[in-house]
Amino acid sequence: MKLCLLLNVIDPKIGGVMIMGDRGTGKSTTVRSLVDLLPEIQVVAGDPYNSDPQDPEAMGMEVRESITKGKELTVVLTKINMVDLPLGATEDRVCGTIDIEKALTEGVKAFEPGLLAKANRGILYVDEVNLLDDHLVDVLLDSAASGWNTVEREGISISHPARFILIGSGNPEEGELRPQLLDRFGMHAQVGTVRDAELRVKIVEERARFDRNPKEFRSSYMAEQEKLQQQIGAARACLGSVQIDHDLKVKISKVCAELNVDGLRGDIVTNRAAKALASLKGKDKVSAEDIATVIPNCLRHRLRKDPLESIDSGLLVIEKFYEVFS
Repeated sequence: MKLCLLLNVIDPKIGGVMIMGDRGTGKSTTVRSLVDLLPEIQVVAGDPYNSDPQDPEAMGMEVRESITKGKELTVVLTKINMVDLPLGATEDRVCGTIDIEKALTEGVKAFEPGLLAKANRGILYVDEVNLLDDHLVDVLLDSAASGWNTVEREGISISHPARFILIGSGNPEEGELRPQLLDRFGMHAQVGTVRDAELRVKIVEERARFDRNPKEFRSSYMAEQEKLQQQIGAARACLGSVQIDHDLKVKISKVCAELNVDGLRGDIVTNRAAKALASLKGKDKVSAEDIATVIPNCLRHRLRKDPLESIDSGLLVIEKFYEVFS
């Protein structure tokens, strides 16, 4: 679970993580603690969409117009945003609303940005994603597919960039996720309850230590946190130079083909995740070992469900991997 989250921070194009597991296994805690590790990015000052001053694809319309007119943009460094999507959110709150009264009286497009605008170039986190209303799932699917959010109302249309890392967590007992939304998540992590008594005691003691003095608890891990932050920063910088051999790419696609994975998303995500892992390790070339680490998380949720199958889909992927790569 932690590795999937780190790889997505290194390469947001992996497409997010779906974390499924028993209740009380620290899913939400882990995702929320990711905020401290997020690197800083350049944004246009005062822009509600966190527009990228260099990339036209991640710019709001106003910023584009300013560049076309040759205006000087003020650029600031800010931490990557993490936005929580509550289960009870309305569609207007998620997509944003158009102020019709202002549009009619003053003749200007007055747009009140929603959560998708706030999450652009950041992380959108949905806890208990399998309980999310269908109409909100449709909105998320639409934005995740196109990278843009469009609001249409009373003959007025407004679009803005909405490229985000989608992170969802849930408990499989509370219901399955719609397959088309599941396919939108780049990686899938399965979390189980710890069975080792010693480890459970350690977790309980750490929790008690945190409750006693949260400040002291945080400072005891500060050095490790900073080291990991620098590692992520270095990995993001080196990602572009990581290479993956052609025969490894062929083998990845062979695994996907033999597992009857629908579409090509599985191949693309596995390639990206393997590169991000190599970059995190400080290497400039992907090895078969890197692929073995990430491939179960990239493919397990893409396999066709067989009701009679008792074996875990992650194990099926690993078995097929060793068959192809050996």
